[in-house]
Amino acid sequence: MSTLNKICNDGASKSDGVCEINDMLQSMNTTDNNDSDISKCANCGKEDNDVTNTCNKCKSVMYCNAACKKKHRHKHKKECEEHLRLAAERAAKLHDETLFKQPPLEYEDCPICFMRMPLLRTGRRYQSCCGKVICSGCIYANKKMLSNNNEDHDVCPFCRIPSPESDEEATEKEKQRAEVGDALAILIVGGSYDRGIRGHPQDYAKALELFYRSAELGNALAYYNIGLYYEIGKGVKIDEKKARYYYEVAAIRGNPHARHNLGEFEEEAGNIDRAIKHHMIAIAGGSIKSLKSIQELFKERYATKEDYTKALRSYQEYLEEIKSSQRDEAAVRSDKYETYKYIE
Repeated sequence: MSTLNKICNDGASKSDGVCEINDMLQSMNTTDNNDSDISKCANCGKEDNDVTNTCNKCKSVMYCNAACKKKHRHKHKKECEEHLRLAAERAAKLHDETLFKQPPLEYEDCPICFMRMPLLRTGRRYQSCCGKVICSGCIYANKKMLSNNNEDHDVCPFCRIPSPESDEEATEKEKQRAEVGDALAILIVGGSYDRGIRGHPQDYAKALELFYRSAELGNALAYYNIGLYYEIGKGVKIDEKKARYYYEVAAIRGNPHARHNLGEFEEEAGNIDRAIKHHMIAIAGGSIKSLKSIQELFKERYATKEDYTKALRSYQEYLEEIKSSQRDEAAVRSDKYETYKYIE
């Protein structure tokens, strides 16, 4: 079963953790019972292959039938509660290990200049011809080269295929790539339905359907968009538990926006240590919002000077990895028609 199918089936109600952790816990709960083909009834002591009726809650003890299970219920109550408590502790530990592990970068490096991709949306472009994401610096440099060579038609900086000449042509190419399973193209088409642009009617249900499809293919931003829909009630009922769930999956997959929102959730709940952890990871991913959050926490004396210093250094390291003279030149040329800005 795919990750997204598990999410849909669970409805994000079993746990605030990721589906893989739920599977792991189920495996942990049944491991001891799988060591032998012969099981012993916890009530009457019968040993047989047919002793397969387990406790409905903890799954840690076996019974030969429902009657023995009922008779043993009161004796097993404390043991059952303790087993569930320990399982919950293991689940929380595993969940946090996964959640706070340093995530991968959401986007690969630019395939032309091989530099880290900026977080800011205007700092990169999706190419519907080849499905590559190119940084704004390389996009601008390509346009500049074509202009200097008196070329009349724009071409993709990567595959050199002529670029679409209209929104209609671009939309059609995006649809074609979406049909062959391009996760980012599916996300972009979903975004067009979300905003009602580029010939698409505004349709939140259709947008959400496409976000789910893109998420199932592993797109972190799609998971973030689903979480946002549930947080603000966009076409669905507001559900903070589901919003948090999808934000967590997005954050684990490298989306700094989702990570920032998790930090905000933890701040509101008074869990400052967890909030700082989330914001620090988001800052390393380029989130200026999380840097401002740490600044505010420092002013209010919830974060230490060391925390704030670490946050500033982390953001500076991010800037050093994405800055280039080519991108700077492109950013200067930004106007209301064409934006190459890559730093907030």
